[in-house]
Amino acid sequence: MKNLSYRINLYYKKRQNVKYGCVLMVKRNLYMERILRLIDLDVIKIITGIRRCGKSYFLDLFINELKNKNIKDENIIHIDLEHPKYNYIEKRNELDEILIPKLEENNQKKYLIIDEIQNISEWEKSINGYYKAYNIDIYITGSNSKLLSKELATLLTGRYTEIKMYPFSFNEFLDYKKELKHEILFKNKLKTDIENLFDEYLEYGGLPLAISADIKDKQAILQDLYSSIFLHDIIERYQIRNIGLLNRITKYLIENTGNLISANSIYKHLKQEKLSITPNTIYNYLEYLEKSYFISKVTREDAIGLKEINNSEKYYLIDSGFYKSNLEEKQQKKGKLLENIVYLELLRLNYKITIGRLNYL
Repeated sequence: MKNLSYRINLYYKKRQNVKYGCVLMVKRNLYMERILRLIDLDVIKIITGIRRCGKSYFLDLFINELKNKNIKDENIIHIDLEHPKYNYIEKRNELDEILIPKLEENNQKKYLIIDEIQNISEWEKSINGYYKAYNIDIYITGSNSKLLSKELATLLTGRYTEIKMYPFSFNEFLDYKKELKHEILFKNKLKTDIENLFDEYLEYGGLPLAISADIKDKQAILQDLYSSIFLHDIIERYQIRNIGLLNRITKYLIENTGNLISANSIYKHLKQEKLSITPNTIYNYLEYLEKSYFISKVTREDAIGLKEINNSEKYYLIDSGFYKSNLEEKQQKKGKLLENIVYLELLRLNYKITIGRLNYL
């Protein structure tokens, strides 16, 4: 499984590099403004988000910003743990062997940037050690919310801040199209250019790799990304054996995007298909999907008493492109897709979101 994981990673790197320079032309201003305010602040910066949402691209932009601030190359230490050069690193002591000599090269402040750190076991102990022992500013990224588990939060209490990164917003999508002078793919003469562009955004979402691809490749790329997220961030990480059941639950969530559902309602639905499952398995699979940033859960709240209502939530997709790429046209509901996009935009703006109603009449 390790070799398969490596080959898929390499495959994606090659495909990304074709459009690499083009995607970097779109500066993710919202995130850049946040991280620039944090430079030299005495906290560990953790950038999280779904696989392929642009975290690596963003780090390259950020490194350029550091260089513009006259920080010397030798004081910027950048490790991409998905790069073949570092692919062998699986344990914290292997990471230490590479980094500690670099951190001790001179007495000048170092800027440590590590991409996809969740690949290293017990990485948090090493990061905490670097933070305490050296004159250092630390930036790390990851594609799994386990990065911020309760255990980690306890170890790094008061020492980290999180930046959540999402796929491109519609404004970022427009900036990309304008920068590259891309043709408008959908040309409905009864609609304005902005309306046709929005139709494209609805169809294919905001993941940079899908946005930058040719029209004939977009659907296949979204399906490949879907498979990659499942392989790396769920199946491998949690040693899932019943992959068919995981796929059924995921498709059910996609089809019911924005609807009130619960683990119990999923259980009843699947029991009708005479599947041998337990509610506990469904709870676990929902948690894995959420930790991989594939879905986002919104809890329900009594708007009068401000009391959270258990076992009744809505789930939204972190990228709307997965909606149409996984459903037949007859299963799609445009209103729910629009609701999903609005929800993501509120997340980007750091709003806390709950759902509810004023009464139970």
